Amino acid sequence: MKEKILIADDDASIVFAFERTFERDGHAVLAASNGREALERIAADHPALVFLDLTMPEMDGLQVLEKIKERGWNLPVIVITGYGTMQTAIRAVQLGAYDYIAKPLDVDKVNLLARRALEMSRLQAQVAELRFKLHQPLQEYELIGNDPQMQEVYKIIGAVTMTPNTTNVIIHGESGTGKELVARAIHQSGKFATAPFLAINCTVLPETLLESELFGHEKGAFTGAFERKQGKFEVAGEGTLFLDEIGDMPAALQQKLLRVVDQRTFERVGGNQALPVHARFICATNKNLEAEIKHGRFREDLLFRLNVVAIKLPPLRERRDDIPLLANYFLAKYNARLGKNVKRICDEVIAAFMHYAFPGNVRELENVIERAMALEKGEVLTLEAFPPQLIARPKQESFDIPILHETLAEARQAVLDAFERKFIVERLNATHGSVTEAAKVAGIERQSFQRLMKKYDVHSEDFRKKA
Repeated sequence: MKEKILIADDDASIVFAFERTFERDGHAVLAASNGREALERIAADHPALVFLDLTMPEMDGLQVLEKIKERGWNLPVIVITGYGTMQTAIRAVQLGAYDYIAKPLDVDKVNLLARRALEMSRLQAQVAELRFKLHQPLQEYELIGNDPQMQEVYKIIGAVTMTPNTTNVIIHGESGTGKELVARAIHQSGKFATAPFLAINCTVLPETLLESELFGHEKGAFTGAFERKQGKFEVAGEGTLFLDEIGDMPAALQQKLLRVVDQRTFERVGGNQALPVHARFICATNKNLEAEIKHGRFREDLLFRLNVVAIKLPPLRERRDDIPLLANYFLAKYNARLGKNVKRICDEVIAAFMHYAFPGNVRELENVIERAMALEKGEVLTLEAFPPQLIARPKQESFDIPILHETLAEARQAVLDAFERKFIVERLNATHGSVTEAAKVAGIERQSFQRLMKKYDVHSEDFRKKA
């Protein structure tokens, strides 16, 4: 959605020229012929940018600037004047004007100033929103992302929170995608949010210790068991038990866990008393459990019990449009945590991020930003603050890319769109229209491949005819 731009000038020809300039770019252009009307339009329509003539009837431009400052309206204002003087220029800047231009107006300069001012406005709004989020105490483990795949994850989380604790959840996703964040979001949004959230990584402890951690033990159950110990099944109460990397759980423990999940009871190691389990089981894995079952490394019946609700977290490379949002979120987060005042990440860094594969996913993005901010002494994160392998571009092949737009963002998006469409067309051609096979070859989920087909209006039946 394009922003609104207000032109406050009593010269109709100037207003007309601005309208033609900005409407071509899809902006909504508003007009005011005097200072009082300009203030009314700002209050009613909330424009993203104002071009303000200094000489207008009823209330001049400097008086309008004073009112904007008094009312705390945080928006860029570019002042226009027909006879600029040093005093008026200084006063305009003191009152918060973004810039100051003199007539006759240069169209290229007007366009450049508008783009810069709008970009600054967007960054300010983004930082303000992120700062607000960081001050919400219950959102410590908030998931960040506007990608359609993430929106689906949010919907499933909302649905799960309305179910009883007997509804088990399994979260699939690569390392670093935020599986524990999803588990915590389910816990904190449910009716037992004040009960314990207990996390255990099934790869960290040896089998005997892992069993003791989960089941607890009676005094004298084994050498060194000098007193009774409650296990996580017991301590969790009506809360959540998060079993991370469930695919690495030893086979003997898988069998015991199956019984607990199935009967909702357990016995401490060395004990005979059956104790109830009230907690919700949320498991996570970065493995393909179906493949693990085929190789005899995971129990099929346990997967059936755990897989009541399945949540698939996309890797960061499948939701690249979320990278700038996440990067600025971590910028605000570590400003607060490290006591820094880094104001922004430069465009070259964001562009490098957009081309990097992020094998470590969101966790890797957070780590590199935390590291950069810990070492940064200035107010802007530049390329020099990041590891060479992250900002290095792959070797460019010699081919001609048509540049269809003036702005970097629009030109980049046009090239990415063209590439994505060509990619899915070639995959469907090679598989004679089999969406399942094309998605498998592409290395992405079938739903993600279908989403791309819908985005570019590509139909699998068109390729079956060629078989």
